[in-house]
Formats: sequence, structure tokens, C-alpha cells
Amino acid sequence: MAGNIDGAALRAGDRRSLAKAITLIESQREDDRETSQALLNALLPHTGKSIRIGITGVPGVGKSTFIEAFGLHLLRMGRRVAVLAVDPSSPRAGGSILGDKTRMEALSREQNAFIRPSPAGSALGGVALKTRESMLLCEAAGFDVILVETVGVGQSEHQVAGMVDFFCLLMLPGGGDELQGIKKGILELADTIVINKADGDGMGLARMTRQHYASAMALLNHGDLWQPRVVTCSALHNEGVADIWAMVEEFREEASKANGAISRKRAEQNLAWMRQLVDELLRMGLNRHPGLRAALPDIEARVRRAEVTPVAAAMEIMQLSRI
Repeated sequence: MAGNIDGAALRAGDRRSLAKAITLIESQREDDRETSQALLNALLPHTGKSIRIGITGVPGVGKSTFIEAFGLHLLRMGRRVAVLAVDPSSPRAGGSILGDKTRMEALSREQNAFIRPSPAGSALGGVALKTRESMLLCEAAGFDVILVETVGVGQSEHQVAGMVDFFCLLMLPGGGDELQGIKKGILELADTIVINKADGDGMGLARMTRQHYASAMALLNHGDLWQPRVVTCSALHNEGVADIWAMVEEFREEASKANGAISRKRAEQNLAWMRQLVDELLRMGLNRHPGLRAALPDIEARVRRAEVTPVAAAMEIMQLSRI
């Protein structure tokens, strides 16, 4: 037990203990940070057994509907599903403003599902700073599929792709104009592009859009392990959802044949995570340094007045902080 969190109950899958543990790691208090790291270190041997899937898409693509349909399918397959949905933060209160449990009502009522909205806060690209640690806690609690939903297409995709095994980009039918607006780098991240809302009058347009994206993806270099697929589905009518999970399982099978490709990928992700945390901790240390806090307004004023170059000012800050 770390603090008042029952680690044994968490490992047994108790969702209340899991929720309390995530609240602990999201805390900004120094004593809570130390307690949360002790808890994570104790639980670390029980992590790493899930498949981690990132899900993103343009506004209006139906991410919540897709995640709910996908999650319910996984539950029927005997899986335990955790959804870590990174919400935009309220500018006033700083909390989550989208209310994921109201967006995924049916899934949130299931005993073997866990949905956690996390405020994006000041984390880079809108990805919650503690999403990685929340993912580890969910794995320790026995959830074997972790879905990480991002706030939309943008910088956050690179952050999420750096913490998952399989990355899914949702798009709408009629992607000709959207294809021009999507950055090449985001397409390179995708392990699959799913054209959602492929139903009714939109079916023909969805098939055409699929061909557009398939042609675009064929021009990109994705490595030797997996050739990304472009597929269609209707999350609203639960059509094509089972095929997407079958594709994820095929991906895992291919990766397992490639001498532990997922394990190597996760090892590289952990190193990148460590380096990012070092940068953030250094910035936090600078902000808390009493001598620097007193001198910083004058240094910034001199930079604004062009009395000193930004490089010289940065070096002065380093000297003051003795870094």
C-alpha cells in the first residue's frame, strides 16, 4: 500500500482504487508525487501485458461512438478495456470539460470497462502529462486493452504514437480536401486509417475516400514490420468494428514473429519518456529556484528591450541556477 491506495485491491481490478491511484499521480503536490512513484514502482512488475492502442481523428469523425462500439466488442470477446481520454482543459477550473462518461454511456456501465477523462492541462500538444503512468496503473489492474483517445488531429498525435503499440486515425468520407490538410507526418504515424460513418448514402463516398487514402499511404515509408491498412466502418451501426480488432490481433501476431518488436518499441518509448521528463523536471526546478525567480523579471525585461540576446539571457539563467 502506498499512502491510502490499496495496491492489492487495484491489482484485483477494483475500479475505485484505480481511480484514486490515477488522481494521486495527477496531483501536483510534491509529497503526492513521491507517494505515486512508490506505488508505480511497486506495481511495475505487473504492467506491460496489454495491447496499447491510440485513437485520434478530425472533429466530428465520431471518436466517442467508435470507441464505445469498439470497447463493447472487446468486452464481448472477453477483454477488459480501459479508455484514457485526454480532454481539453477548462480555462477557468483546469478540469476536463468533455465528460467522457456521458459520451460513452453504455461502455461506462460495464464492469470490465474503465473510462478516465484526463485534463490536458499544460502538457505538450494537449496530451495529459500523466497519461503514460495512468496506462501503467490500468495494466496493473488487469485491463488488457488500453485505448488512448486524443483531443484531435495535431501535435498530440506524435505524443500518443510515442506511448502506444498501434495507432488508429479516424477519418470521414469525402477525404479529398482533408487529405490536403492532413500533415504527412500524421499519415506516417498511422498503423491504420479507418473511414468512419460508411453507411447509408455515404457508403459510396466512403469507398472512394478509402481509395484516396490507400493511394496516399502507399507512397509513404512505414518500415518492414507492418503495412498500414485503410478500411471502412460504421461505428453507429457496429459494422466493420470486429474486422478492426481482427486487424489489431494480426498486427500483434506479426510483431511477435519479429523477435519482440513491440518490446523493443516500448523500450525506446520509455527512453524518450525519460528524456521528456528530465526536460520538464529541469523547467520545474528553474521555476522554483528562489534566486532565479527574483532575477527573472529583470532578465526578461532586458531581452524585450534588446539589451541582451536570448542566448546570453539563457546562459545567465543557467549560471544563476547552477545547472
